[in-house]
Amino acid sequence: MIFMRYYLSEGAVLKRLETPSVYAVRTDEFYEMDEDAFGFLEACASSEGSDVQEKEREFVDYCLSEGIITASPVRVRRPPVRQSPVPSLRYLELQITDRCNLRCRHCYIGKPKNHSLTIAEIRRVLDEFEEMQGLRLLITGGEPLIHPHFEELNTLLPGYGFRKILFTNGLLLTEEVLKSLHVDEVQFSLDGMEHGHESLRGKGTFRQVMKKIEAALRTGMEVSIATMVHRENLHEFDEMDALFRGMGIRDWTVDLPCPSGNMLDNPLLCLPPEIGGGYLRYGFGEGLHGGGEGFACGYHLISVLADGSIAKCAFYGHDPLGTIQDGLWKAWLRMHHVSLAELECSDLSCPHLESCRGGCRYRASTQAMGEGTGREKDLYRCFAYGIIETKGHEVPEKT
Repeated sequence: MIFMRYYLSEGAVLKRLETPSVYAVRTDEFYEMDEDAFGFLEACASSEGSDVQEKEREFVDYCLSEGIITASPVRVRRPPVRQSPVPSLRYLELQITDRCNLRCRHCYIGKPKNHSLTIAEIRRVLDEFEEMQGLRLLITGGEPLIHPHFEELNTLLPGYGFRKILFTNGLLLTEEVLKSLHVDEVQFSLDGMEHGHESLRGKGTFRQVMKKIEAALRTGMEVSIATMVHRENLHEFDEMDALFRGMGIRDWTVDLPCPSGNMLDNPLLCLPPEIGGGYLRYGFGEGLHGGGEGFACGYHLISVLADGSIAKCAFYGHDPLGTIQDGLWKAWLRMHHVSLAELECSDLSCPHLESCRGGCRYRASTQAMGEGTGREKDLYRCFAYGIIETKGHEVPEKT
């Protein structure tokens, strides 16, 4: 007996990754399924929708509760559903410019070289990322809003079936720009309370960025925050934690700057692993783009840099996998995905290996002072997980 007709929701996108899947762009939820369930949703994605048999009721009720399907007809452009490469490329860091309106003391880029991707280059990358079944686009810089053709880029975004996240220092985010944004989330860089933040980014920047965060929240935009641990914000983390939770921040990502760019000129900001590692216990949400089962960080991530090169991540710009002209797919196929079995952590039978995944590969290699083999553990993560005893060093308890 025919029960009812349903349609794939506007914000749900079908993907063929390692398994058939559906991705809810607005909620950032990812669902894997078998071929029968995927076939039903493919039918729902057609303009005619799909008739539902009584035997499918349990699955239909679940999809309705998750907002994957709807009883109302939907007329939207659906991206092509094709088989992704394996492993799949799910997260794309797109550095559209290396120019910035600030000169932060810890910036990994260092002195900008005034590179910006053209709109044609950006469109080519976005088209290929969608073809490869991508999930999240991370629009970064420099400061992305300083790109000379940001408005034109912004008009392209609604045509793609993946989540768009704008990374910004916030200072150029006027109310007019905020209302016009075609992104699903804005991530602000906030590196402490007033003293900690301004010790990196300059006098007067804290109150400005706080106003922009509050304005974004008022519009209903999903907001996340990224914080770097440094010597001047160590006593501000409990206050930040309470503040961000109270404001309704979606994700709070806490990390430590790597020794590159401007950080090399400000070594006093650096923290040793036995102190800095403990602060990695802070943060909440799902903001990090980690590894896959059995693999280290970056298993599903690649970066396109402002000079058109493509690398494992932005820290590996000195060792590119290719260029935009080569294509995203070719660069991805050249990637060496580091398995956890390759790491020295595996030899030590670390009980936290699957959750830690060896930490940041770039940071681990820099700790080896140029003598690395690529197998090193990230000592900051070792202290965060308590693998190495702190022996009296001040490491905060997570509240």
